[in-house]
Amino acid sequence: MSARIRSSYLEQGTGPYEGGKLLSNLLLFGRLCRRLGLDAPQGRLIEAAKALQLVDLAKRHDVYHSLRALMVTRRDDIPLFDEAFRLFWRQPSQGWTALDLRSLGEQPRQRRNRVLPAAGLEDEDERTARPQEPNAPPATAIVPLYSQLEALRLKDFAEMSGAELESARRLIAGMRFLMPDRKTRRQRAGVRGDIDLRRLQRTALRFFGEPLFLPRRSPKIKPRPLVLICDISGSMESYTRLLLHFLHTLAGRRNLIESFLFSTRLTRVTLQMRRRSVDRALREVSSAVKDWGGGTRIGESMRGFNYQWSRRVLGWGAVVLIITDGWDRGDPELLGREASRLRRSCHRLIWLNPLLGRPGYQPLTRGAKALLPWVHDFLPVHNLASLEQLGIALARIDWRE
Repeated sequence: MSARIRSSYLEQGTGPYEGGKLLSNLLLFGRLCRRLGLDAPQGRLIEAAKALQLVDLAKRHDVYHSLRALMVTRRDDIPLFDEAFRLFWRQPSQGWTALDLRSLGEQPRQRRNRVLPAAGLEDEDERTARPQEPNAPPATAIVPLYSQLEALRLKDFAEMSGAELESARRLIAGMRFLMPDRKTRRQRAGVRGDIDLRRLQRTALRFFGEPLFLPRRSPKIKPRPLVLICDISGSMESYTRLLLHFLHTLAGRRNLIESFLFSTRLTRVTLQMRRRSVDRALREVSSAVKDWGGGTRIGESMRGFNYQWSRRVLGWGAVVLIITDGWDRGDPELLGREASRLRRSCHRLIWLNPLLGRPGYQPLTRGAKALLPWVHDFLPVHNLASLEQLGIALARIDWRE
C-alpha cells in the first residue's frame, strides 16, 4: 500500500475511502481500553497512530499486533484487549459503528455473518416480517459496548446480576492504584536539598582539595504501608464478594499491605490474600475465617487490632482503610475509644461505607456516630466508580502532611 493511501485514513484527505476517520476511532478505542483497566495513556495512542502508518492497514493481523504491542503491558490483559479489539474493529452497520479494517482491502476468508442492529434500533414488526434464510450464517447483534461499561461502572454491587458481577471482577482485577508515599530519614544524592559534606570532601580530593561543585542530598521517598480492615458480617453480605476481590487486587500490587477481616472477631488474612489466584485466595480465606456472616462488633474487633497488631503493621506512617456499613451490636463508647486510638496510631484513617452511595443515606446508627468523628475521609464503596474515587483519594495523600 502506498504512503498516499495510508495517510488518507489518518488525515482528512481524499483517497479510496472517503471520510475515513481512523485516528478518531483510534482515540475512541483507547478510551474504551482505559475504561476496561488497560494502561493506555494519550501519549501511547500517539505512538500507535505513528505505528499504523508503517504497517499495511489491509492486514488485520498486522494492525492487531501493532496495537497490542503498544497498549498491553501485562500478560493478564491480553484476553481483555483481544475482546475489546474484536468488538470495536468490527464490520460497520448503517454508519454508526467503528471503521472496519476489512474495508481497507483485506479479503474475507469465510462467510460474512449477518449483522443485526442493537436492541431498540429496530421495530418489532420489522423483526417478525424479515424472512429467515435456511442456510444463512449465524446472526451477530451489535451492541454499543461503551454504554454498557458506563452503566456497569455506576451500578450498585448489590443490584448486579451474575454476569455483571463477573464483568465487575475482571474490571477490578485490572484496576491500578497509585499508593501514597512517605519521606524517610535516609538520604540520597539529589539536585536540591542540603549540601552533602561527605561527598564534597571526597570529590574535592580528586582536584587537590578544591571544591569545584557542591553535591546535595535529599530524603528518600518510599511507599506507605496500607492496612485493610473489612467487615464480613451479615449486613455486608451483598458486598463482601466483590470487596474481597478488591482486597486481593490491592494485595497483589505491593508487599506492604496487611489485610484483616472481622465480624464478631478479627482475623488476619494477609498471607491468603497474597496468593496469585483469586479463587485459591478466597478458598483459603473462607477456611481461615470462622465467624463469616455473623453479627457485627466493630469496637471489639478494633480493640483486638489495636492491642495485637497495631505495633506490627502501623509503622512507617501506614494508611488504614476500614470497610464497614457502621451497623454495630457492641458498645458505642468502646468503638469511639478504639477509633480514637487507631487515628492517633496511623497516618490517615479512611472509612469506606457501601451505604454512603445510596440517595438520602445518613450515618444515624450508634456505630456510625461513634466512628465518624475519628476518620479523616468518609467515602462510598458501592460501585466501580467509587473504587476509582478511592484511587484518586489515595494518590492525593501527601507525604508532607
